[in-house]
Amino acid sequence: MTEQSPLDRFRQVLGGTARALSHDPLAEVNYTGDNPGLLGKQARVPMPARTLPAQAVAEARGFADAAALRLRHHDTALHGSQAPAEAIARSVFDAAEQARVEAIGTRAMAGVAYNLDTAFEMRMRSDPIVRAKARDEVPLATAVQLIVRERLTGVAPPPATLPGLNLVREWIELKAGADLDALELVLDDQNAFARMATRLLEDLDLVEGQTQPDVDPDEGGEDEGEDQAEAGDEQDQGDDQGGSDSQVDARAEASESGDEEGESDQTDESSDADMDGDMGEEGEGMMPVRPNRPFADMSGQFDYLAYTQAYDEVIAADDLCDEEELTRLRAYLDQQLVHLQGAVTKLANRLQRRLMAQQNRSWDFDQEEGLLDAARLARVVINPGLSLSYKNERETDFRDTVVTLLIDNSGSMRGRPISIAAISADIMARTLERCGVKTEILGFTTRAWKGGQSREKWLADGRPALPGRLNDLRHIVYKRADEPWRRARKSLGLMMREGLLKENIDGEALMWAHARLVARNEDRRILMVISDGAPVDDSTLSVNSGSYLEKHLRQVIGWIETKSPVELVAIGIGHDVTRYYQKAVTIMDAEQLGGTLVEQLAGLFDA
Repeated sequence: MTEQSPLDRFRQVLGGTARALSHDPLAEVNYTGDNPGLLGKQARVPMPARTLPAQAVAEARGFADAAALRLRHHDTALHGSQAPAEAIARSVFDAAEQARVEAIGTRAMAGVAYNLDTAFEMRMRSDPIVRAKARDEVPLATAVQLIVRERLTGVAPPPATLPGLNLVREWIELKAGADLDALELVLDDQNAFARMATRLLEDLDLVEGQTQPDVDPDEGGEDEGEDQAEAGDEQDQGDDQGGSDSQVDARAEASESGDEEGESDQTDESSDADMDGDMGEEGEGMMPVRPNRPFADMSGQFDYLAYTQAYDEVIAADDLCDEEELTRLRAYLDQQLVHLQGAVTKLANRLQRRLMAQQNRSWDFDQEEGLLDAARLARVVINPGLSLSYKNERETDFRDTVVTLLIDNSGSMRGRPISIAAISADIMARTLERCGVKTEILGFTTRAWKGGQSREKWLADGRPALPGRLNDLRHIVYKRADEPWRRARKSLGLMMREGLLKENIDGEALMWAHARLVARNEDRRILMVISDGAPVDDSTLSVNSGSYLEKHLRQVIGWIETKSPVELVAIGIGHDVTRYYQKAVTIMDAEQLGGTLVEQLAGLFDA
């Protein structure tokens, strides 16, 4: 029997502790090379080095403890029924609830308190609050969480967050100081705490009146609670727009006099809330809000622009990190999906047989001219009076084809979804290459959270109104169409790189992938999009209309589907893409991606 490594023993002990702390025998702990968090009942924690340094161990314990406490003390359905619909208000509401859950553990257990503090400090190091220079650059959700955490536990905020927090603390205390003081009185009652948090939102002018009727978990509202619970844990604590009277007033004015559909969009966002489930538990401060609005009466004359394209980049995967890291990331990807790979490979083999069958040669026999049919020579030997038989090859209907897989590399894809997307794309590329079908694999994200250099330029230019897209695009080429699979194999491991996945601007990514396809010489061109949500970029949406990116996406899709020779199909993971694409399928579990990818491609080729 192979002896376990210290790292494996640590994970085993961490899992047992999480199950004991959560009182849930199904709770699990797994390592991740990306942002940690909670997915269902699986806590994903940062992977410490093999030597298990004390700091890394405490951070892993902290994230595991936070996940276990949430499983034990948080009711997703109740949270969803009480949560407001507006994005900023929702992010503040979620942040307060997370502070409540962690405060319960901090007050009860000193060891858990130390672990949570260590993990919290790690999380804050990458939060926009540490870079904020002005009030409107402070993410309000983070600021409220810091103050609530301090009120409930007596623990001071991490020193790195104090400059940013002090920009808005006085304003928050003035507006909602009494509400913050009262939260401690209802710490152990989630329903009462949620009502108090809603009052806090009202005093901060983030919502008007009671956003939701008070819901007793034992009384009515079950249907509504279940519907909204699917989005119950989605967090947007990294939203950098908050803490400013003028900003709140501007948002309120925009909602009254902005787009014609603005009010209906907000209502639709509430009822059609995103189906990412517990995905929102991970990486607080970095989870984009994903509104899934139905089609609305949108103007066809929509003007879309980018404030600047100077900082955008199209880059090959192997240019983003060195060979050694690519090798390590690919090994990590293979290790995570060793069981899934076999199942997807079987499905891919079926696709290969179907494609090869379409490409098999067929012949017309007993022709007067053509190639000599050797199989019929025996008849001539037996009866020399018979004429020689010839055969001619029929033309196959299988057209020269190129397939582009465009993969959403946004933050909400991190963890299992992006791993499965990477391995599925890898296997599809290998399969299609065997069948003579060229495959290109592309990814899209942004270079920064909350705007990057584009936003800095906009701020330096005096913040002109309606600047358009306000973030730096990063379009990644994992595999070029003419590149053999064996050369691109390692590149797909880049999707496992911590910090790569940020925000997503789908419309421009579609235009980019489409432009690459139409430049190809193949007879048939297929573009397959794999995504888990609507386009989201907080920096852009904070200074334009709330549906700015979504409108552009719909316009691009409509143009491709009606006027382009490219065949467009989409797969949505936990996100209803049928509202955007004519040819689309939605899956609720990332585990289904491999099979769905094969079925969609097979259907296209059969057609």
